[in-house]
Amino acid sequence: MDNITSLIPRDRFLPLCPENTAEGAPRLTGIEIEFGGLTEARAARLVADAIGGRVIEKTAHDLVVEDSEWGAVEICLDTQWRDKAGGKLADLGLDLSRAVVPVEIVTPPLEPGQLPALDRLRGALRAAGAQGSRNGLLLGFGVHLNPAVADETTEAILPVARAFALVEDWLRKADPIDPARRLLPFVDPWPRRLVDRLAGESVDWSLADFIDAYLAETPTRNRGLDLLPLFRHLDEGRVSGALGDGGLVSARPTFHYRLPDCRIDEAGWRIAYEWNRWVMVERLAADGAALDRLAGEWLDYRAALTTTRGDWFAHLEDRLGDLELWTAA
Repeated sequence: MDNITSLIPRDRFLPLCPENTAEGAPRLTGIEIEFGGLTEARAARLVADAIGGRVIEKTAHDLVVEDSEWGAVEICLDTQWRDKAGGKLADLGLDLSRAVVPVEIVTPPLEPGQLPALDRLRGALRAAGAQGSRNGLLLGFGVHLNPAVADETTEAILPVARAFALVEDWLRKADPIDPARRLLPFVDPWPRRLVDRLAGESVDWSLADFIDAYLAETPTRNRGLDLLPLFRHLDEGRVSGALGDGGLVSARPTFHYRLPDCRIDEAGWRIAYEWNRWVMVERLAADGAALDRLAGEWLDYRAALTTTRGDWFAHLEDRLGDLELWTAA
């Protein structure tokens, strides 16, 4: 790990930037945790033990913990085929799929004060034998963060996307994601063409301009930061017009950050660490001067004929080291 990565806090969740919505309410965040090594029923019992509530079994592969300190928490086998459960052959197929298909815990939107309990639950799952991304060659397990947007405006959304585009190389390489997740298409990097446009064109974009550019350059959910759910919430007609009926895109007013590995079986890993890496993106977005400077440096890097992919990562190491975006607020 590099110096910056080692400095990112693991013992606390830094506040989002900004902390509140335009209406003054705390920004809420839904969390999705994928892992192997446990059945859905065992995982549901551990959730109830950690944060209270009672386990309700909808099917053998789809459960919910109701009345927990977070509200209703879903636990399921993360495959659309779980809807076919009930027949002997279907159930057998689902059971056999556990080798590569994760169990997923899906929280309701959480308030900032509820986030520390995530690492309490992580510890209980690990102690019970939960397995993470790096436990096997084909385990592309991840953690998805869904922080609510601060406001449904260009000013609140575009700088965050711009910041992510410019530092995605660092997020992917400073603490490299699991090889299986790099090979599978689910968290592919944003296309260079989109980064170029965000760095050079986006200053004068409206929200409609941004949605159009995104749909033109990357009309897929398989990205480390997936904006299609947000865009469908903001402009369903535009997204449906580009993607047909919208496919599997469900509308929600959140960023869908799906890059982090789930390393739940590793002693030093914390959900707070992955959360704080996202907070660094939001803090960069809030620093307009730093963001504009980095965008200009990206364009210079792209225009140079002698640069390599590693040169931009090295530059980000220096620039992020100067900004110290991981420090306590």
